[in-house]
Amino acid sequence: MKKKFVSVTPISKKAKIRFFEDMDLFHSCLVENETDTMLYLQSLNKQYRFCVEKTGNYHWKIEK
Repeated sequence: MKKKFVSVTPISKKAKIRFFEDMDLFHSCLVENETDTMLYLQSLNKQYRFCVEKTGNYHWKIEK
């Protein structure tokens, strides 16, 4: 099975802190699971997992 990746950009202050401290400044994330509206993501360093709507939210912008 081929792995799917997406790039994220932090928007909020909280997301920027997570991006710096937990994600080692890597924009790409592994898609662990996907529904019609949500993406369940894991950072490349495997230190941070989170979910975000496919259109993005207050904290994260999804880059295709």
